[in-house]
Amino acid sequence: MIKFSATLLATLIAASVNAATVDLRIMETTDLHSNMMDFDYYKDAATEKFGLVRTATLIEQARAEAKNSVLVDNGDVIQGSPLGDYMAAKGLKEGDVHPVYKAMNTLNYAVGNLGNHEFNYGLDFLHKALAGAKFPYVNANIIDAKTGKPMFTPYLIQDTRVVDSDGQPHTLRIGYIGFVPPQIMTWDKANLSGKVTVNDITETARKYIPEMRAKGAD
Repeated sequence: MIKFSATLLATLIAASVNAATVDLRIMETTDLHSNMMDFDYYKDAATEKFGLVRTATLIEQARAEAKNSVLVDNGDVIQGSPLGDYMAAKGLKEGDVHPVYKAMNTLNYAVGNLGNHEFNYGLDFLHKALAGAKFPYVNANIIDAKTGKPMFTPYLIQDTRVVDSDGQPHTLRIGYIGFVPPQIMTWDKANLSGKVTVNDITETARKYIPEMRAKGAD
């Protein structure tokens, strides 16, 4: 995974015969590593280097600058700080919401992708944690060893209302798909061996991308 950043990507999409365009701002968080606050627990001191509480301000500023935007997360959320370790040791009961999702649920994420560190605490804890997210997750290349089918939703196509440069409304059908590196089978062998297999990323993309387009993804 890359170092955490709020990445802004701009894409221009032809929207009508009069050459009006739709500008869509795609915002991404990644490698939050359960750092919700701007506080370094290892140093017992405030920090300006990380913390979703700081990034949330940037997200709101970026949204205010664009007519159309979506926010996604690229994984490595539940592990990486004393908060993550504490919650894994404490465990989650049915109905509990992991603190990272209590925070992320306030920011209107469109979708999340799983990162390799999501598996550090085992599949049972991961499923319980994901149940607290008020936004969907996708992953296309993790296969349930018992069923031979994807363990998670491979992809989603979301209808998103946007406005073009002339102020006219449109609906974009945005396709989201996620992958994890197959190396998780080595990195988290104790948690995953015999429970899942992980398919090659490129081969999986070649399988699902045409399917997404056939179903109308823009």
